[in-house]
Amino acid sequence: MEGVSTPHTANITTAHPSPRTLGELRASGHVQRSVKDEIRHNLLTKLRAGDDPWPGILGFEATVIPQLERALLAGHDVVMLGERGQGKTRLLRTISGLLDEWTPVIDGSELAEHPFEPITPASIRKAANLQEDLPIGWLHRSERYREKLATPDTSVGDLVGDVDPMKVAEGRSLGDPETIHFGLIPRAHRGIVAINELPDLAERIQVAMLNVMEERDIQVRGYSLRLPLDVVLMASANPEDYTNRGRIITPLKDRFGAEIRTHYPIELDDEIAVIEQEADLMATVPTFLVEIIARFTRHVRDHPAIDQRSGVSARFAIAGAETVAAAALHRSAVLGEEFPVARIVDLSSVIEVLRGKVEFESGEEGRELEILEHLLRKSTADTVRAHLGGVDLATLVTALEASEPIVTGDRVSASQLLSSMPEGTEPVVNKIAERFDITDEGERASALELALEGLFLARRIGKEADEEGQTIYG
Repeated sequence: MEGVSTPHTANITTAHPSPRTLGELRASGHVQRSVKDEIRHNLLTKLRAGDDPWPGILGFEATVIPQLERALLAGHDVVMLGERGQGKTRLLRTISGLLDEWTPVIDGSELAEHPFEPITPASIRKAANLQEDLPIGWLHRSERYREKLATPDTSVGDLVGDVDPMKVAEGRSLGDPETIHFGLIPRAHRGIVAINELPDLAERIQVAMLNVMEERDIQVRGYSLRLPLDVVLMASANPEDYTNRGRIITPLKDRFGAEIRTHYPIELDDEIAVIEQEADLMATVPTFLVEIIARFTRHVRDHPAIDQRSGVSARFAIAGAETVAAAALHRSAVLGEEFPVARIVDLSSVIEVLRGKVEFESGEEGRELEILEHLLRKSTADTVRAHLGGVDLATLVTALEASEPIVTGDRVSASQLLSSMPEGTEPVVNKIAERFDITDEGERASALELALEGLFLARRIGKEADEEGQTIYG
């Protein structure tokens, strides 16, 4: 995500605690904890209670999550390594849910300082003057996460800080700490800062982070401003960029306590679950169609013609499901169907949309569509075998031999397709629907098309396209 952002939280936020001054806060028995202590305490609390600390994270339960939990319990800064679309950023954002829901800050302080420990000159003066009457505010955990995409134009000032010429123009000397405009990392004091694609940072910019990670202070323009920062630093990187296009300098890499490798979903069920969770579907997409797209994604990842170093993102599958749903919605609008349901014919739109998301090996120019079409057919055949194995489709084949071909396509409604079936095929159509436990007309038509496509791929019936682009089985 470009620039700096904070995570969206859908959780219901409770009211913040009532203390409004430093004296009231002390009287309430509040205990100050570092960010790493907060994360450790809250993670242990969730684990002991059997709660899931990682809502929405799928496929990492036995691999990445245990490593990350150990790193957080150890109080380590973490760098996540993985190809694009493996959920690195999603996982990093979830860590903010392990912070205390509310934390007290000095009201109006620039760096969200704790009332018990002011660190900037302005807050120290304010605390000394007001003492127990020092006003405090409350910061929600969603505001304690900062994220930055490392880009070539990122400067030391962006991350650490720089002298503010306007403050100097007001008459302050260059040596005055109050002339500094703080960067992202100091402003994440008492929170989490995540830097995506860390190797893309110029090496001289990475050097500026060394003091932050080890001594937890910052240096700006040749003079040292001692700021005991309390931050957890997270980063993500693509292994290909990590070694070739850019690199994390050795001293900085040494300061990360943990390096964790992510991966694409190992199990097909996890791939399907990611699509169903993340895709914004504008129409009903039957589970078997989602499975075809999930299998297609996995076949693309494994194919030797695909550049595996680039990876095939989970966004590839998500976009495929959304495209199929959009095709169904378009058909329903044109034909006046009340409930749009995706069908096999809608898969033809997937390849044209997704081919730009895949990088092919050199030497495969001109074969891109051929390769993707082959893999989509293979994915469909695998799904047919998985779900319709054991269903006797011979009746359907025999009926097609003795009747007119069946026409389907983006201009054929579900009711038209079902009503065009030859006599005597209703029992086998019912068996197909029973396999998927569906009764809805649109989904019955979709399941029927799956069976017809399976028969074609098994070379038991023929298939061709007419002049209008409709599909004819017979």
